[in-house]
Amino acid sequence: MAPRDTIHLCLVLCLSQKLCAQEGYFPIPIISATPGSVIPWNESVKILCWGTPESYLYQLEILRNPTFEVVEKKLGFQEKAEFLISHMNTNTAGRYQCQYRKEYKLSEHSKTLELVVTGLYDKPSLSAVQSMVVMLGENISLQCSSTDIPFDRFSLTKEGGATLSQHQNGVHQGNFILGPVNHNFSGNYRCYGWYSGSPYVWSAPSDALGLVVTAQREKTSSSKRKELLTAEWGNRIHLLWPL
Repeated sequence: MAPRDTIHLCLVLCLSQKLCAQEGYFPIPIISATPGSVIPWNESVKILCWGTPESYLYQLEILRNPTFEVVEKKLGFQEKAEFLISHMNTNTAGRYQCQYRKEYKLSEHSKTLELVVTGLYDKPSLSAVQSMVVMLGENISLQCSSTDIPFDRFSLTKEGGATLSQHQNGVHQGNFILGPVNHNFSGNYRCYGWYSGSPYVWSAPSDALGLVVTAQREKTSSSKRKELLTAEWGNRIHLLWPL
């Protein structure tokens, strides 16, 4: 075979391999939820499934033990599909995944998205063992407790942060340790109680607890020191000469 013919054959083979690779390129879809994956009872959530511009069908699936079942399909060439859950409840909470169809094939499944519904039980209480003003690099311990409802699982979330943050086992109480902290730990925290048998059905959120991370300890102002000193001497006088 002449050198020119060999070069031409190589170019044809390389081009055909490139075209085949492009036609057979099926990136794994990406699934997400907005405004988040922890949704109050009866409120709405939008599930997004990202594929490729050549995708002409998307399908959303939910886990119904022991297998996933198709919930909804979307037709039309688009890079992403939107699926709306208008009213979140115990039937729509759970594990979701999505796929898209391109040419004559289905893509792989996306990673699993877990949707939680909240507000099914009374709220627990969230408290801190120490001050909520913490130095950089220190740890802080938070407690989520419920005296009336015997939850065996507790979850801690940070507003505007990761939706599913930390989970703890415990009867009536879960203990969470944050740290070593940096400035990203500053913000409001809430906790939830739930049962291990229903992992996607949570209580109402606790009241928010604000955490402040600082580079230096707060110095007590002169007026504050005066108030503390006056109170201390007042207590001593009261002990010496009780009313």
